Amino acid sequence: MSDFKCGNCCSTMSASGCSKRADKLNTYDWFADLPDNAAACDIVEVQFKPPRKGYFLNTNKLQLAKGDIVAVEANPGHDIGTVTMTGRLVPLQLKKTNPKPGTELKKIYRKARQVDIDKFNEAKSREHETMIESRQIALRLGLNMKIGDVEYQGDGNKAIFYYIADERVDFRQLIKVLADRFRVRIEMKQIGARQEAGRIGGIGPCGRELCCSTWMTNFVSVSTSAARFQDISLNPQKLAGQCAKLKCCMNYEVDQYMEALKRLPSREISLLTQDNEYFFFKADILSHKITYSTDKKLLVGEKTITARRAFEIIQMNRNGIKPEALVDNEQETEPVATDLLSQDNINRFDSKNPKRKKGQNKKQNRPAGDNQGAAATGDKKGNAKNDNKRQDGKRQDRKQNNKQDGRPANKPAVGKPTAESKPSEGKPTAESKPSEGKPTAESKPSEGKPTAESKPSEVKPTAESKQPQQ
Repeated sequence: MSDFKCGNCCSTMSASGCSKRADKLNTYDWFADLPDNAAACDIVEVQFKPPRKGYFLNTNKLQLAKGDIVAVEANPGHDIGTVTMTGRLVPLQLKKTNPKPGTELKKIYRKARQVDIDKFNEAKSREHETMIESRQIALRLGLNMKIGDVEYQGDGNKAIFYYIADERVDFRQLIKVLADRFRVRIEMKQIGARQEAGRIGGIGPCGRELCCSTWMTNFVSVSTSAARFQDISLNPQKLAGQCAKLKCCMNYEVDQYMEALKRLPSREISLLTQDNEYFFFKADILSHKITYSTDKKLLVGEKTITARRAFEIIQMNRNGIKPEALVDNEQETEPVATDLLSQDNINRFDSKNPKRKKGQNKKQNRPAGDNQGAAATGDKKGNAKNDNKRQDGKRQDRKQNNKQDGRPANKPAVGKPTAESKPSEGKPTAESKPSEGKPTAESKPSEGKPTAESKPSEVKPTAESKQPQQ
């Protein structure tokens, strides 16, 4: 019973007219504070498992208040529900359900006893197991349907199965199997995807609870034309809700947009000026501003004007007059709204200057003498780098010469000329490039004797090498 009573969450409004926000399909009773409100009408609103509600006659003149658990008439037996509204507002809520003319309302028997509440809680605890088992039975029978929810009656003699099916389903055999298995009277009710989402509940992309699970009971068909009138991109992922259908909220403001579109010029009319022709590109419907482009398909040379200015240019074109420009220079600029709380912006303490590098401040704070010294040291470092590059180049040349001679890079030949000349064995150096096996004209050394240019002092020829060749 405490689930349907409100504490101090209503602030200045009456707590007696409000239910807890967690209650689905909650309606605030604006007549709750009026004297003799409960006795003004005999019709009482009773809620069962959300979102099912019913309206019953209080023929026994019971003193009922919001949150009372009552036993009401059912077919067959009785059902257990909770009173959610009494008084003058109930007939207005009854009109929303569009009852058939001539239908008689059922009666309220009594306030529920503890035995009735215990029996109701026992039947309610079996709903989930019954739903799972009934799904398996429908799958074995090969029926193309989905059982979304199960609701037991308060006395436990009847169970309502809510199912979803795209096509017509013959479930006569299913009813026989379910009645034989659960020993209760079976009632099948087909619901749509929107009703299923309302029973399950959830949070919408707006951050609020779904409309179908809080206050909406009548579902109106939604078409893509509502999105076109409001200039919403036709993206199926954004237009569809959690029920995989078009969002119901697209119908909320479509009438205002259709009324505002009547105050805008036609999209097929182009505007002619002395310099160019402008075509319709897009429009802000509620603010009555239109953007024109010089190209029909691309946004080129765009100009945004008001609907009033567009009608003026259209009338001038019909009279054979072309204005100098699309935008009127003499037109007064609209006042820009200023934020009075801008001084309390949380970004007001952020520095406007961009962050500097660590070494940038040090260079700027140095005196002139230090800058000159830094420049001198920079020149020295540059010269040292150039010297290192030259040495690296010489080393690479030496490595190439050693590769041509077949020698290792760091092991010069024993008994041969020094590393500066590096002649190959019995062959001239790479600089002279003589023909194979013949000395150059400049040196003409004897075979097996060192040249006059090299004359190595460290290595002396042996006695065998001094003997002339035979």
